[in-house]
Amino acid sequence: MHHLLGQFCALLTAILWGYALVLFKLGGERIQPIALNLYKNAVGLVLLAATLGLLLATGLDSLEPVRQRSLAELGLLVASGFIGIALADTIFFYSLNLIGVGLFSIVDCTYCPFAILFSWLLLGERLNSFHYLGAVLIVLGVLTASPHTIPVERTRRQIIGGMLLGAVSVGLMALGIVMIKPVLEQMPIIWATTLRLAAGSVFLAAFALRSRDWRRHWIAFRPTRSWKHVLPASVLGTYLCLILWIAGFKYTYASVAAVLNQTSVVFASVLAAVILKERFGARQIAALVTALTGVVIVTFSEKLRELTGF
Repeated sequence: MHHLLGQFCALLTAILWGYALVLFKLGGERIQPIALNLYKNAVGLVLLAATLGLLLATGLDSLEPVRQRSLAELGLLVASGFIGIALADTIFFYSLNLIGVGLFSIVDCTYCPFAILFSWLLLGERLNSFHYLGAVLIVLGVLTASPHTIPVERTRRQIIGGMLLGAVSVGLMALGIVMIKPVLEQMPIIWATTLRLAAGSVFLAAFALRSRDWRRHWIAFRPTRSWKHVLPASVLGTYLCLILWIAGFKYTYASVAAVLNQTSVVFASVLAAVILKERFGARQIAALVTALTGVVIVTFSEKLRELTGF
């Protein structure tokens, strides 16, 4: 039952993140990436702190889950925040500036293989043949849905370098979440999410303050008309999605959660067509059908294995 709950959380994360991406696109075009990242992290931290305060005040939670964790476990959460939020996001911005959203969406497909690799190396997870079949279909769906526009102003060397940086950032993101699965199994989701985001945000803020033009990194905190899209996107992306994302990794296999998370690009493509009136033709329909077929296979892989013997 826990595995189904984890898979549901992972899939819901992909759907909500797809919607958050559309909102970020609507409101974040005039905000620098690091500024936007700092803003969304701040919104997430405020909401998580309020949630924790409410749980503590009503007696539904306490400080015991944190006190019972060893320094090594808490250090692992801090390291995860540094690797998966501060470091991975910073490298991601460099990659995005070099290759653009279209090519990065292709590089993002390495998230699933990276997560499966780290789940095998660090957690000893083993997948059956239906898990791999579903993963392949989801990655194919993402590739089909992604625009493949190559920036004309970039050299071949910059494109290759940007794609390599993108792969590094995606790999670090996968490592950052997989490495804390043993801690997640022993710790409430809200505490784990808050500590990890807080650690990553501190490192990111320190990086922003050390830059020469550090003032521009805080421009997103000035109220503008962009907030009507950026604020709800931050609530979805850095509060709800982060909680659901970590819940997915807590309750099911890390590799399976990663496979289902990968569908966010496909859902973003569908929502962009509905909200932004972007084109949704035969390629996008094929991508959606392919990815959803993969989702069904991954979700019911154990039943399929029992029925077929594979």
